[in-house]
Amino acid sequence: MIRRAAACLCLILASSALADPVPDPFAELAHRLLPSVVNISTSQNAKPEAPVRPPAEPGPASPFDEFFKDFFDHQGGGAPHGRKAIALGSGFIIDASGLVVTNNHVIADADEITVILQDDTNIKAELVGRDPKTDLALLRVKTDHPLVAVPWGDSDQAKVGDWVLAIGNPFGLGGTATGGILSAKAREINGGGPYDDFLQTDASINRGNSGGPLFNTKGQVIGINSAIFSPSGGSIGIGFAIPSDLASHVIDQFRDFGHVRRGYLGAEIQSVGPEVARDLGLDAPTGVLIADVLKDSPAAAAGIKPGDVILTMGGKPIADTRHLQRAVAEAAIDQDTPVKLWRQNATQTVELKVTEAKEPEQVATVPKKEQKPLTGGSEVKALGLTLAPVTPDLKDRFQLDDNASVVVTGVAAGGPAADKDLKPGDVVVEVAQEAVKGLDDITRKVDEAHKAGRKSVLMLIDRGGDLRFVAVRIDRG
Repeated sequence: MIRRAAACLCLILASSALADPVPDPFAELAHRLLPSVVNISTSQNAKPEAPVRPPAEPGPASPFDEFFKDFFDHQGGGAPHGRKAIALGSGFIIDASGLVVTNNHVIADADEITVILQDDTNIKAELVGRDPKTDLALLRVKTDHPLVAVPWGDSDQAKVGDWVLAIGNPFGLGGTATGGILSAKAREINGGGPYDDFLQTDASINRGNSGGPLFNTKGQVIGINSAIFSPSGGSIGIGFAIPSDLASHVIDQFRDFGHVRRGYLGAEIQSVGPEVARDLGLDAPTGVLIADVLKDSPAAAAGIKPGDVILTMGGKPIADTRHLQRAVAEAAIDQDTPVKLWRQNATQTVELKVTEAKEPEQVATVPKKEQKPLTGGSEVKALGLTLAPVTPDLKDRFQLDDNASVVVTGVAAGGPAADKDLKPGDVVVEVAQEAVKGLDDITRKVDEAHKAGRKSVLMLIDRGGDLRFVAVRIDRG
């Protein structure tokens, strides 16, 4: 079970031949960093009409709901008549002016947030910004008390086996240090979303650890401790931290704008599998395939087209859709970013200027009508498909647009098209990257691919306005 880690003070002491040498003055490093790590106490006023949900527990919009169980110490949770629920977590100071980083789930729904310094000084904090998608939050405290800030490190440069140190507030004890090594990188623990890119460590992370920093041996923050894997509720040496390269970008957005400004591409994308890569002439299944480009979008303005494969963005390789989503989200708004494409068996570079993403508008659904069974059409046995020209009846039945010319009316059970989940009502837009105007175009391209000895043919399919490429196997029987 994946569980949230509330405040942690971890110093990872596991041995590894690949790890950096343990610094001689390891105790001196911990002593120097301790004043920069804070405890965070939050409280939420109970509502008489409903039980209190502790502030540390994420709201319904949090991507962690299904995977993380609240790991905080609570007092008075669910108490009626104005009593408060109290939760404890961790954080760290990134600016001596009073900026404190923590997890979003540490302060979610809190009515009052208190930052507790190493010398037990209590300071009321205000929320600067929070983001449930990355589980990050930034607080500000105002005080004459001298504050010691810690710098960000480069999590991309951190290597598996490196020694790491964590400091936090396990079980509300405060000022606790534990250590070990960086066990793994790029862990997906929440369904593989675009921000699932956790560092894994064998640091002892327990209740109260969330929001605490994970340091390298230079005293730089390379991660924010956020969760543990634990069947029992205690640490078993599998902890997860948000990497600093992701966190620092989000925190900078909070400082500058008070919220996260994420980039918008305006294209439908899909991963490149081995069959699609082969049909596109790629040496390996890498990059992200553009299935469709929205009108007046940043992608359209950059000249990106359906069928293009994005290989790099801003000089960084794009391995899959998750990497592209994160690269677009983190791209500088309204600034040119070079994007390397694979198009028609050659590479080329375009300049992409992403805009700020807006919340998607709600789209009304159209009730389905009761339909009669489909009849007629021409069978393409090599693909296991029955296809028909678009007629007024088919256009109305499948709510097709005016540009549709050929529609799927039947799929042979167990055939190549069925293996790719093609369905009646799918519109064939392209075959082998050539626009389809009629049935003859499809049979011709399939025959050409068959004679050339190809195992599959690449098809662009439109299903209810959603476009995707599929490499359909050619049945040579």
